[in-house]
Amino acid sequence: MNRAIQPPASAYFITDEKPSIESRTLSIVVDNEPGVLARVIGLFSGRGYNIESLTVSETDHTKHLSRITIVTKGAKPVIEQLKSQLDRIVPVHRVVDLTQTAVGLGEDGPIERELALVKVAGQGDDRVEALRLADVFRAKVVDSTTDHFVFEITGKTSKIEKFIQIVAPLGLVEVCRTGVAAMSRGKDPMFEG
Repeated sequence: MNRAIQPPASAYFITDEKPSIESRTLSIVVDNEPGVLARVIGLFSGRGYNIESLTVSETDHTKHLSRITIVTKGAKPVIEQLKSQLDRIVPVHRVVDLTQTAVGLGEDGPIERELALVKVAGQGDDRVEALRLADVFRAKVVDSTTDHFVFEITGKTSKIEKFIQIVAPLGLVEVCRTGVAAMSRGKDPMFEG
């Protein structure tokens, strides 16, 4: 008698639920050898997913290990599938979803920082305003002439985007960004090997 109640077979109960899209920061420890980055990136492009940010650098010179940090957006099941497939690539030692790890620890997210070089050209009041804004955002002047500045700014991606948006009307010429470098909070390392 305890049968599950099922909705009637009516088109009125059909929903167009779409999975929610989330931003995730993945950290991948790989052997530092040719072709590894192409294989990792191939998994994303093969499924039609964009990489919002990508950084790569050798982190252990004696063991020849590199760390790839990828920021991407996607539905949770697809991200889980990507992580699983990344784990199966032979030169991959470890895949850590830093966003998921942070949420599990009750944090907003992992520690994330980005560096950008921002070139602003201007004279007179625009030049003074660009210097004032750089001071507010703690950007350093790394090059200057009488008609331009190059600022170096580090911080969260949102801070860098806000700085770029605010200086754009003052004569934004060019922007070069490194991509996100990210790490979990706490004393434990991501990879011990």
